Amino acid sequence: MSDTPSKQRPQYRNIGIAQITKYHLPAAGKVSILHRISGALLFLSLPIILIPLFAASVASPESFASLGSGAGGLILKLILLVLLWGFMHHLCAGIRYLVLDLHIGIDKVSAQKSAAVVMGVSLALTLVFAVKMFGAI
Repeated sequence: MSDTPSKQRPQYRNIGIAQITKYHLPAAGKVSILHRISGALLFLSLPIILIPLFAASVASPESFASLGSGAGGLILKLILLVLLWGFMHHLCAGIRYLVLDLHIGIDKVSAQKSAAVVMGVSLALTLVFAVKMFGAI
């Protein structure tokens, strides 16, 4: 061991809002937090949004047609786009975590690269669906 003193690292015991905004979170940490947020978003939207929409769509042909005509609204499209992002991110991050559970890519550099790939792929897939949803294709 060397006799040089190590650099004193900051200690965050009672973290406040001012300290959270200055804290640098690595890409893997951001993916982890977004994975939890997207999972909670999908779970909470199930009884509030998705099940009532599904129930209305299978009730009768008229209700299905009315939902189809209502899907043209901007607010509904934005809500569906947020839910779609949540699903895409949760799916991509879940695959990443399954691969990490197999002890593949667990070193720091590979984990950072796979986190960046998850962010890029989930945003790209959401963008593809957004372009399709808003009628550009």
